[in-house]
Amino acid sequence: MDKTDYIWFNGKLVKWEDAKIHVLVHALHYGSAVFEGIRFYKTDKGPAVFRLKEHTARLLKSAKVFNMKIPFTQQQLEEATLETIRKNKIGAGYIRPIAFFGYGKMGLNPEGAPVDVAIAVWPWGSYLGEEAVKVKVSKYMRIHPKSLISDAKVSGHYVNSILASLEAKESGYQECLLLDYTGNIAEGPGENFFMIKKGKLYTPPLGNILPGITRDSIIKIARDLGHDSEEKVISVKDAKSADECFYTGTAAEVTGIKQIDETVIGNGSIGPITRKLKTAFLDVVQGRNKKYGSWLSYAK
Repeated sequence: MDKTDYIWFNGKLVKWEDAKIHVLVHALHYGSAVFEGIRFYKTDKGPAVFRLKEHTARLLKSAKVFNMKIPFTQQQLEEATLETIRKNKIGAGYIRPIAFFGYGKMGLNPEGAPVDVAIAVWPWGSYLGEEAVKVKVSKYMRIHPKSLISDAKVSGHYVNSILASLEAKESGYQECLLLDYTGNIAEGPGENFFMIKKGKLYTPPLGNILPGITRDSIIKIARDLGHDSEEKVISVKDAKSADECFYTGTAAEVTGIKQIDETVIGNGSIGPITRKLKTAFLDVVQGRNKKYGSWLSYAK
């Protein structure tokens, strides 16, 4: 990864190489951390963070899973994010806020462990590339909503995603698709899933997926472009017979899906509506669509 100069750590900007933790921090051993993935983009007004308020609010909501008391307010975390971008003097990239139970307590119960908070930023291009991707339906099931709180962004949850991603790569696919406990589509390992039929968008309902902020944004953008969206249970068979399929996510942005297992979707490339949504999304995040100006927080 491309490192930058500074990381915000527990209220102070420290040099990248000095942002260190002890090997016995609770989160390293038990996955007791919550995090966000946020992007910021170059605009005519300087670096702009996409939906910073919503991402920061979700971080605080995820922390409640552990009764984790983050020692900073939402406003303080938002300003710290902008300060970190300014200090590192980069125009576009990725933001990783993380809060975790730190050093001083071992055992499953994290009560009594300190809470550490960090915000790092670095340049990061398209996660899955610019072209449509080949996707494998994973043998691993998306975590059951009664086993874990599956709509929180908890570090430990992502072991599920790591296993599924490794399986896909080893099988010659660029990404995977996780099914829920009913055998229907849940999401990608780090993305929400959409399919398009006859101009209408369909996406799995909340409850067993992460409530994606890019997902929410695309639903709203699509509506303004004349495309209705519906949350519904989607089978693998439904997806394979769709006109178009795509992923959304902070890292993936809007990524077309050209193949699921051995089935080619549409014409085997980014579909026309997916491409239209991708273009519209980039116009929004790069400050070219004033209607969505409230979604951007400027660092300068």
